Amino acid sequence: MSAQIQFILNALLLFGSALALTPILGNYIANIFRGEYGLITKHVRPFEISLYQIIGVDPNGESTWYEYTKQLLFFNFLGALFLFGLQLIQNHLPFNPDQVTAISADNAFNNAISFVTNSNWQAYSGESTMSHLTQMLGLGVQNFLSAATGLSVAIALSRSFIRHGVNVIGNFWVDLTRGTLYLLLPLAIIISIFFVSHGVIQNFNQSAHAQLVELQTYTVAAPSDNTTSPTANSTSETLKTSEQVIPMGPVASQEAIKIVGTNGGGFFNANSAHPFENPDPWTNLLQMLSILLIPCALTYAFGMIVGDLRQCWALLAAMAVLLISLTVVGYQAELSGNKALHALGVDDLPSLAQPGGNMEGKESRFGIAATSLYTAVTTGTSTGAVISSHDSLTPIGGLVPLVLIQLGELSPGGVGSGLYTILIYAILGVFIAGLMIGRTPEYLGKKIEAREMKLASIFILTTPFLVLMATAVAVVIPEGAAGVSNPGPHGFSEILYAYSSAANNNGSAFAGLNANTPFYNFSTGIAMWLGRFVPLIAALALAGSLVEKKKVPTSSGTMPTHGPLFVALLIGSIILLGVLTYLPAVALGPIVEHLSTSSIH
Repeated sequence: MSAQIQFILNALLLFGSALALTPILGNYIANIFRGEYGLITKHVRPFEISLYQIIGVDPNGESTWYEYTKQLLFFNFLGALFLFGLQLIQNHLPFNPDQVTAISADNAFNNAISFVTNSNWQAYSGESTMSHLTQMLGLGVQNFLSAATGLSVAIALSRSFIRHGVNVIGNFWVDLTRGTLYLLLPLAIIISIFFVSHGVIQNFNQSAHAQLVELQTYTVAAPSDNTTSPTANSTSETLKTSEQVIPMGPVASQEAIKIVGTNGGGFFNANSAHPFENPDPWTNLLQMLSILLIPCALTYAFGMIVGDLRQCWALLAAMAVLLISLTVVGYQAELSGNKALHALGVDDLPSLAQPGGNMEGKESRFGIAATSLYTAVTTGTSTGAVISSHDSLTPIGGLVPLVLIQLGELSPGGVGSGLYTILIYAILGVFIAGLMIGRTPEYLGKKIEAREMKLASIFILTTPFLVLMATAVAVVIPEGAAGVSNPGPHGFSEILYAYSSAANNNGSAFAGLNANTPFYNFSTGIAMWLGRFVPLIAALALAGSLVEKKKVPTSSGTMPTHGPLFVALLIGSIILLGVLTYLPAVALGPIVEHLSTSSIH
């Protein structure tokens, strides 16, 4: 089977499965947040009510956008504070069988913000830095809650299109609880069982110690009296033993919510390239499918909530066009191999030949086809998990995940964040169209006016501002330059990728950058926090503005927001406002690197 056929079959199986499951899971999600309980969920309902009674929440009460936002920020701040403290005292707590190394305060600060913001940026080695208790009670819990936070915002914004003349957008505690209890937890349980059945480990054991035996052969020169012909040398063999430490832990449960919650933080430093996290092609396929499940299904849930499923297919079509197009570009770049080696004329050397493309930094058991799909899926969402070293991608291959992140991870985006991001781009798109035809823009019966545009602008411009300003600072001060191991365009790409990943809450990285320093821990931590919550506040404020508006009846002057023309307008708005903002910076990194390697003679 050719590489191209393998890639096409993998892509068809992955995207076809995601598309088939979208209506099923989307209908389920819509029912959850509309308070409609099915055969399974109704049995968990008493537990949900008990939770509200314990924390003193009235499930029937609703909040304004301002109150909703305060509750959300307070809850996430407490989560970050708890996780920060847990890391600092983990050596004195149970479930720490291997006595992991003490963690620095700046790294603990970075990790706490990382997991609370759904970024899961890791500047540490998980198996040697985090105890089992920290992995479960700290990182694992935040994997659920950060995903549920994004989901809550998406649902609140969706409600604002069907309500009018009121000032409440929902109940944060109810949205958070239902998203966790009825969606994330059941999916994580099902997926973790599948992972365990395929060899992903799940235990609380100490590290295993394997005794290795290596046969060493060496030559002993025979003595010579310099008067006769030299005596033949003798060959000797000896056995040398060594020990390999194999970390253990509750990996399957962590892996499941890491994937389905579009989190991305791996139990091991090698992330999903590690065979204990991702043993075979079936677990690899399920990981990619699980990443796409909720973000795709949320578009269908949105269509059901607003009572127009055509809106779902328009949003999903725009997401799919962007994701598939960039996936193909990345695959072709990796399949063509390393241009620097081509230009040097060394392809005929067996040790440097690239008959299968650029395999540097890739798992041979997955190959280029699966790796290209995984790279695109995890950066088109806010997952950030990896099965290869992004630092070893070709310049154009590395450009693809960078662009997918810089778009705002809306193709299809993270849990919740993908939906509310593309909805804001849709609002910007109809505003641009309204300016061109001279009419007041409307989206789903709500007029888009000055206040909405100001909030949408804050949402769109926050992350580029954080990325570009932080990158500019890092490249000119000694503390930033010290972390770069590859000077030149690639080193610039490493820094640009790091802050793009942090501010957009992705978490993947070009591993050539040493980011576990006080400068990078604090700067990426601040970028993650502001990149998560400033846009999130703007989205909730936008929901509060829309929910107060009266619904405008559809007329002959209303622009349809469900046809091919709107899909093209939406894609154009995303490219215009998302990609072009970063173009000067991207030109200095991957594009210059591509041109320079292509011109080697």
